[in-house]
Amino acid sequence: MSTLITKIHQLKMSRRSFIKASSAAAASLSIVGCGNTLTTASADKAISQEGTWITAACWHNCGSRCLNKALVVDGVVVRQKTDDTHPDSPDFPQQRACLRGRSQRQQVFGADRLKYPMRRKNWSPGGGRKDLRGKDEWVKISWEEALEAISTEIKRIKKDYGNRAFFADSSNISKTLSLYGGHVSYWGTTSRGTWTYTPDVVGYSPESNTGINDRLDMRNCDTVIMFGMNPAWSSAGNPAYNFLQVKKAGAQFIAVDPYYNDTYALLEAEWIPCRPVSDTALLLGIAHTLLIEDDPVTNPLIDWEFLKNNTIGFDAESMPEGSDSKANFKDYVLGTYDLIPKTAEWASEVCGVEANRIRSLARAMNKNKKVAILTGWASARTNNTDNLPQIFMTIGAMTGHMGKSGHMCGISCHSRSSNGGDMLVKPGSNGLPTIKNPVDDSLNDTEMWRAILGGMYNYTGQQKYLKGQRRNIDIHMIYHDSGAKLQSRSGMSKGIEAHRQVDLVVSHGQFLTTNAKYSDFVLPVTTEWEKLGGFLTGNREILIMYSQITEPMYECRDDQWIAMELGKRLDVDVTKAFPIDDKQQFFNQIVGATTINEDGKKVEPLVTITDADLAEWGVKGKTQKGRISLKEFREKGIFQVPRKPGDNYGYIAFKDFREDPMANPRPKSASGKMEIYSKELEETINNMGYSLIKGIPTYIPPVEGYEDTFGNWENKHKGEYPYQVINPHYLRRSHTVFDNVQWLRETWPNPVFINTRDAAAKGISDGDTVLLTSQHGKILRKALVTERFMPGVIGLPHGSWVDMDENLGIDTGGADNILCGPITTGQGVSGWNSCVARMEKYTGKSLIPDVEKPQRIIF
Repeated sequence: MSTLITKIHQLKMSRRSFIKASSAAAASLSIVGCGNTLTTASADKAISQEGTWITAACWHNCGSRCLNKALVVDGVVVRQKTDDTHPDSPDFPQQRACLRGRSQRQQVFGADRLKYPMRRKNWSPGGGRKDLRGKDEWVKISWEEALEAISTEIKRIKKDYGNRAFFADSSNISKTLSLYGGHVSYWGTTSRGTWTYTPDVVGYSPESNTGINDRLDMRNCDTVIMFGMNPAWSSAGNPAYNFLQVKKAGAQFIAVDPYYNDTYALLEAEWIPCRPVSDTALLLGIAHTLLIEDDPVTNPLIDWEFLKNNTIGFDAESMPEGSDSKANFKDYVLGTYDLIPKTAEWASEVCGVEANRIRSLARAMNKNKKVAILTGWASARTNNTDNLPQIFMTIGAMTGHMGKSGHMCGISCHSRSSNGGDMLVKPGSNGLPTIKNPVDDSLNDTEMWRAILGGMYNYTGQQKYLKGQRRNIDIHMIYHDSGAKLQSRSGMSKGIEAHRQVDLVVSHGQFLTTNAKYSDFVLPVTTEWEKLGGFLTGNREILIMYSQITEPMYECRDDQWIAMELGKRLDVDVTKAFPIDDKQQFFNQIVGATTINEDGKKVEPLVTITDADLAEWGVKGKTQKGRISLKEFREKGIFQVPRKPGDNYGYIAFKDFREDPMANPRPKSASGKMEIYSKELEETINNMGYSLIKGIPTYIPPVEGYEDTFGNWENKHKGEYPYQVINPHYLRRSHTVFDNVQWLRETWPNPVFINTRDAAAKGISDGDTVLLTSQHGKILRKALVTERFMPGVIGLPHGSWVDMDENLGIDTGGADNILCGPITTGQGVSGWNSCVARMEKYTGKSLIPDVEKPQRIIF
């Protein structure tokens, strides 16, 4: 490690400003050292250095996965660049990195990297001063000291309390603990919200790879209607560029969202502001409009043939045998039995969209236009929206926008945003076995902190939901790997309390993240740049193979090494979990990689493997003929399937099902059809014991939704928490990752977005420090006053690291999950975008910009 440090200082280069560093070739010639002494060299000097371009991982969960190259000179990264492997074109685009990927070396070589194993000063067996977690000093210890102390404490906890006292938020350590007798695990809906369970059961599609058409077919659309999407920020690779090609082909864009974001601005979309957690009400108003305005002769809006052939439960005649015919969707929308027609006016009261605009939106969806009805996951990351995917499916079925070119209705999100269809190229398995966990206790994300504090939880029995069954739990250890469970789950204040209650908290970390900050032991781990290599999957047309960029920093070790070393001290046979080394694991992924032939059907090996390759790598395997040599793949770093209109890689979602539903039934619905009424969905969700739904899509006022902003709903008296808060993904971060990178902090300051009218009512101006208070916590942020958010809605970017002022009880970091409460509804959804709060101009000390805060540099 000292050799690398010496090389860095000999090169005498430092970062420039991020704007300069990412905007031009000469501007990306910077380097960040491991320490704090940084000096500047000229761009010409950097360019003159001879080095090697190596494909570097950009591995964070933004959904894009772009090509990232590092110029390594004498072991030091002096430049980065992105995809230049072929000429760029709309049909065959380069996979260009965003500002996060271009700042990657700030992360890998940051001064705030954790360098050595650490123990909290006031920890002792049993926990010591537990109240000091998050505030205590750190003591540098050796790996042997750390592993011995942790394993000894694990043995004690097992002896005293059994394996049900272990809670593990990890992948590799979970295998070790499973071999040791098991541990309590976790489950939840995370990114996908209610798209996690609902779509499969009702015969829809949970992912964009099977729910929408491919990017080339989308150019055939007349209209694209987007609900809660912002790929320009959340999937910052090619999706926004793909949508731009759709616009250039002549499509009109309509955006339904509380926030007019950068994607909508790029596409010049018509904006229909809609309150958070109200999409179901809006879509019911659309369904009502379609029903009362449809005339098969003069005004054909509804595809009755598709409804008849491909769905059940739309009307009384199509209800499944044995069910109540009055429980059908059509009669619910018309108010036949409950006497509440779900008119555009009814919907407007909830969603805030003017009734005439709801009717106009319904007409824009009519069956005779080529329409894409697209949604992200954001609107489903809300409380009480378990029917939301079902109502999207229902609207798509009513209008017939499924199974045809230029017609689609489904999820367009994450790595497959704008580009549906099965993967055309993918890696193989690493060859590691699955280790069964003997303990069947599993805590839902929204109740795990309450369960640890209160000792009770809803027992799921490995997802075999048993209605209302509560079970005791007594957790004494929390073990995190490199994830961000404490930071990224709702109810963080409860999470901090839970971490201060148990006997032992261990975290792996690259930085002093929130998990690490509230731990007893922190074990420094390597980044992907320090590992042998691996694969990244992004859109369906690419596979990226990255290689090692630098030797492991300081005393960092990888997660598998820690799991194995800890297992040895627990006297378990770790070879059962890790029978092969990291090189063989990587090679297994290479040799198992596949792609689709030009005929669009045949699967074939991707990589040619020769005897020379096997000898060079020193691994077990067989030779094979593929599409690209191993040497070329490693040098190039990417395999991309060329696309052009009319090729055999095109994809039309639900095409076979539309044309012959009997021969191509939906694989997981009881009827084989799209179930607008689903008995299984109703019973499964209700038996989980959190809240109740019906078998058809209905509007359920959500916990902490618009209705909860009123003290008196009937008289519209504003209550204690009159604003709805949503958590947009933000270009400074990928979820919580990159939040400590100074370049990004300087460029993207992480404000709170406030509507102009709301700000004026509170006397708030741009740059003022604002206090947001919910039922669950308080945060401070600087205001950004804007017309882009609709009145009554506040935008608090997702993922900012918590920075608690313990004296005031206020988070000065602006963490969204301090405001979002641990509320469990439906299928255990994490309802981050259903949150209500009050807002006021802060009268205390003004908040300093994040970039001016001291970095968390330990040792």
